[in-house]
Amino acid sequence: YKKIIYEKLISVKDDGSLYLNHNYFAYTTELKMCRDEKWLKLFGFPKRKPESEIFQCHCDLAMAVQQITEDIVFRMAKTAKKITGLKKLCLAGGVALNCVINGKLLKSGIFEDIWIQPAAGDAGGALGAAFLAHHMYFNEKRISSKGCDKMQGAYLGPQFKDSDIKLVAEKHKAKYRYFENFDELAEIIAQSLSKGKVIGWFQGRMEFGPRALGNRSILADARDKGMQKRLNLKIKFRESFRPFAPSVLDEDAKDFFNISKSSPYMLMTTDILESRRKELPANYNNLEMKNKLYWQRSDVPAITHIDFSARIQTVSKEANLRYWTLINKFKQITGCPMVINTSFNVRGQPIVCGPQEAYECFIKTEIDYLVIGNFLFEKEKSLKYQM
Repeated sequence: YKKIIYEKLISVKDDGSLYLNHNYFAYTTELKMCRDEKWLKLFGFPKRKPESEIFQCHCDLAMAVQQITEDIVFRMAKTAKKITGLKKLCLAGGVALNCVINGKLLKSGIFEDIWIQPAAGDAGGALGAAFLAHHMYFNEKRISSKGCDKMQGAYLGPQFKDSDIKLVAEKHKAKYRYFENFDELAEIIAQSLSKGKVIGWFQGRMEFGPRALGNRSILADARDKGMQKRLNLKIKFRESFRPFAPSVLDEDAKDFFNISKSSPYMLMTTDILESRRKELPANYNNLEMKNKLYWQRSDVPAITHIDFSARIQTVSKEANLRYWTLINKFKQITGCPMVINTSFNVRGQPIVCGPQEAYECFIKTEIDYLVIGNFLFEKEKSLKYQM
């Protein structure tokens, strides 16, 4: 497949510059990426439909595309280093959301450190436009942040008052408990997580960018080997093989992952430590694809990818005290300093923004508890009261 791609689809130069053969692509003139009939003829199998079986050819083509993309990014990185002589690299754009490449690039040592704009992609263009005007039009100086970025954890979106939450509760006649003491609420939720419950977690400002980082998140126990399938099928309504990411306390990340720096924006994939892994059976390579996917690979199976990696978010007190407090209480109960963190939405829908969307998602899925600020909604009580 790589040979076909290099011969028919793309031309790549040593410096990373590239040219795509647009006979096979439609995105410049149509609302789709590829010309499916041409790809069918080129690779010998049709485009896979959602929910359909995954065959080896799908996996092989995906890996070929990934490896070629990695090659291009590494060439570009080396060219940037050669041209500038700088020791640190900043990445933006949609490809910078490829967590596998980011992790490998950091590990390669081409640069001492890399930083990825957390809203990498089209949305991040707004930041570029603002900086352009700030520096070039208003002639403002660029100021070094001295070790920490100024994205404020990407918590830059809307936030809501208690009165907004009460209005939604009254609209739906929803029963709730309000906690004056947040630590008490966090203790209850940590206990619920340890018992296999799924939590809709809504706090403070919404995240800017494609990743839920603990303010508009669905949370669960990463130790539960059945949780990945449950979250996908019963809550996210998406294909059951899709992996989930862990939110781990910054200070404990090194006890589970081979990581040398913080990853607050969930934009790095790193390996799980050998000491945390489970041995695979002798006949593993002969198993069907889905049996491979569901094999327990570590003591935190719900976030462990098929290659023993994970796309991690490190959580610090400074970036998100409430989220850190919850995970820390979960650690005190279970000894595990991490939870599953997936975006608060279902397939095909954007991440929830306000209390109204959060409550609707809560009611229409199998989320057990909803926490909005200091308000706690319980599924059974909410449904019983509405009925």
